[in-house]
Amino acid sequence: MVFQSYALYPHMSVAKNMSYSLRLRKTAKEKIASVVAGAASKLGLDPLMERRPKALSGGQRQRVAMGRAIVREPKAFLFDEPLSNLDARLREQMRAEIKKLHQDLGATSIYVTHDQIEAMTLADRIVAMHGGIIQQVGSPLELYDKPANLFVAGFIGSPGMNFFEGRYMQTGETANFALTGGIVLPLGGTANLADGSRATLGIRPEHVVLGAEGPNVLKATVDLVEPTGFGIIVHLKLGPVAFKAFTLDRRFLGMHGEVAVRLPVPNLHFFNEAGQKV
Repeated sequence: MVFQSYALYPHMSVAKNMSYSLRLRKTAKEKIASVVAGAASKLGLDPLMERRPKALSGGQRQRVAMGRAIVREPKAFLFDEPLSNLDARLREQMRAEIKKLHQDLGATSIYVTHDQIEAMTLADRIVAMHGGIIQQVGSPLELYDKPANLFVAGFIGSPGMNFFEGRYMQTGETANFALTGGIVLPLGGTANLADGSRATLGIRPEHVVLGAEGPNVLKATVDLVEPTGFGIIVHLKLGPVAFKAFTLDRRFLGMHGEVAVRLPVPNLHFFNEAGQKV
């Protein structure tokens, strides 16, 4: 197990921390030296073996904690929020190292985290839990593209999915979604909802089309523009309803006033009153 707080013995060197469980088992000294040296080499700890934890950085301490688990050659690893005490840059680096280590060792790893970026980048399968109850199980992209409910849709993704409260209106083979504030969004087809039922419409910020033309265009007001370097987060309002768009197009850096937007129907998600995907 790799703990959030590292849980290293402060009076022991790196080498002794890593070998402690093997010494308790009375493993042969030659075996201990070989296994610890192999783990240290994998984790880049060779120059640090005689240091004590107080002389290590947060990232180095986390490597020692992982090394202590590796030397036991377990069939499964449990990571309990191991990166939560690190700064953003170091978390990014350690995330990549943990993924590479997992690929090299080939052992099953159970990784507990509140950081959805860690879950998306590290996992083969994600178990999304809320209030101790499993909400959805699947691959990272399954949870991102096909969230089972409002909790999963809102938790996975950064910036998060936009949600619009409203009422589903259907006439024959055509349907509209009446948003709060009297704004009506025409839909290209029908959804598995009863006519007149209340629902929540969701769309991810990167799917909102800015500067749109043609049919089904809505006029939104620009509230705020956030440049991130990689892309631009645009805060918008449709009447009283706030939502976000994400774009890589730097022409929108100086955007203000009104802008035409489209919410493409293929990228819309519908959730019923119970919050379940329909």
